[in-house]
Amino acid sequence: MNTTTPKRIKLALQGGGSHGAFTWGVLDRLLADERIEVEALVGTSAGAMNAAVLADGLIAGGPTEARRRLDRFWEGIGELAQTSPIQPTPMDRMFSAGNMDLSPLWRFADVLMRQFSPYELNPLNANPLREHLEATVDFARLRSASGPALFVCATNVLTGRLRVFERAEMSAAAVMASACVPLLHHTVEVEGQHYWDGGYCGNPPIFPLIYMGGAPDIIIVQLNPINIPEVPRDIRAIVDRMNTLAFNSSLMREMRMIRFVTDLIDQGQLPKEKHLRCYIHTVDAEEELAAFNASSKMNASLDFLRHLRALGVARAEAFLDAHFDAIGENSSTDIVAKFL
Repeated sequence: MNTTTPKRIKLALQGGGSHGAFTWGVLDRLLADERIEVEALVGTSAGAMNAAVLADGLIAGGPTEARRRLDRFWEGIGELAQTSPIQPTPMDRMFSAGNMDLSPLWRFADVLMRQFSPYELNPLNANPLREHLEATVDFARLRSASGPALFVCATNVLTGRLRVFERAEMSAAAVMASACVPLLHHTVEVEGQHYWDGGYCGNPPIFPLIYMGGAPDIIIVQLNPINIPEVPRDIRAIVDRMNTLAFNSSLMREMRMIRFVTDLIDQGQLPKEKHLRCYIHTVDAEEELAAFNASSKMNASLDFLRHLRALGVARAEAFLDAHFDAIGENSSTDIVAKFL
């Protein structure tokens, strides 16, 4: 049994639809390591769901229970997807682990989403995912019990401002607001305000992890590729890249500011006693995730989710092998090369 003091980390979890199953795998591997303790989490969209499930699991029974809750949550999503008419065809599976380009129902749904609003297509606002989230997370316990800090962000539709929900005010509505894709869902109302996906303002925002103080190490689990191999030419690829650029822009701006502040601290122009010097780490699979197109983010089939989970486990394993010693000492990510 490990008797050394665990290294404390903060997790920043991006959103990306079904690609959030990659984060499931990353979290599973990190939670399995007794040398690590999660101090805080911030998440957007699918990242918000992962963060809420993980935090509640840690409160309920530590890392083992958190891993079990994540398994239950994502396996449950796969089971829900089995009842959906939108499925990858045998030909899709032959050419890709996750794309659904050859699915006529996916193409039909894609056309409908561009012609009609969710208020027209889903007037009763049915959302089985919310029911599944509520069955997985005990939000009353999450708000009141002691545990890791938790932040979930959403975008106020009317003001365009970022709203960060803290753990003491966490609810299923707050998490669903963070994951509210405008073309798919009605706006989510929380305390009289209406919200869309938090990715428009922060995917995820890093500043809550900095302002809270505490451990300097922030591990970003990145789903949206910064670099892609070729220029998008069909309409779906173009729209997907537009969304990816928009969702990454706030993170890249924050990375630029973190680099600026870090340089000032190192140069002695800002006192270390008053400013947190952050160590930035990233776990990603840019090449693999960039190979999937927009349709894959709607593919919640169990085999695809498990494929992404296995990829996440492998990438987290590689991160720990290469950079565990850097935690608490320095950044393992070159911010300039990665983000700027």
